[in-house]
Amino acid sequence: MEKIKVKVLNEVGLHARPAARFVSKANEFTSDIQVKNVTNNSKWVNAKSIISVLLLGVEKDHEIEIIAEGEDEAEAVKQIVELVNNCFGE
Repeated sequence: MEKIKVKVLNEVGLHARPAARFVSKANEFTSDIQVKNVTNNSKWVNAKSIISVLLLGVEKDHEIEIIAEGEDEAEAVKQIVELVNNCFGE
């Protein structure tokens, strides 16, 4: 299991287009990937579900935690964190 916390720095947080990119990246991997909004102390949700990710209400400067479990868990977490740190390519 890979687990990491990361701060969301882009202006709109994890809404609309950034959330779609986040979910798209998560769906590239076979591992089970979960995410939660640490700032709001949310429940864990499926990182491969756009509705679930949007409902986290992640805003700029919120911290999220990502857990991946499966054969490609390390690469999944690495690439998702890179996406978040690069402000979802925006």
